Amino acid sequence: VQLQASGGGLVQDGGSLRLSCAASGLIFSVYSMSWFRQAPGKEREFVAAITWNGNGLYYEDSVKGRFTISRDNAKNTVFLQMNSLKPEDSAVYYCAAPPRFYFVAQTISELRSGYWGQGTQVTVSS
Repeated sequence: VQLQASGGGLVQDGGSLRLSCAASGLIFSVYSMSWFRQAPGKEREFVAAITWNGNGLYYEDSVKGRFTISRDNAKNTVFLQMNSLKPEDSAVYYCAAPPRFYFVAQTISELRSGYWGQGTQVTVSS
């Protein structure tokens, strides 16, 4: 399984970025997908998740109303649209797939046997 995250970069406070995560080596259409982030000196934390069919969306409280997770099962890709970015959103963002079909992972422990992408850096300047 390979998860390739991209789309990170440097943006000003209030700006937007769209992250992408291309998946291969798994039946993407039956896997729920998640985004996590990790800032320097902090633990990796949950950001958002989407069910296998796109009908269920889950967000960490601080990103609700600003971030939108979506997916394109025809392209084996999950997206994270990030608007109204703040300096505290600066982190390395990781996409992740759980260890079994349909399961929605929202914690690190739930992904212990799952799959992680390599991460993409997001930096928001004030």
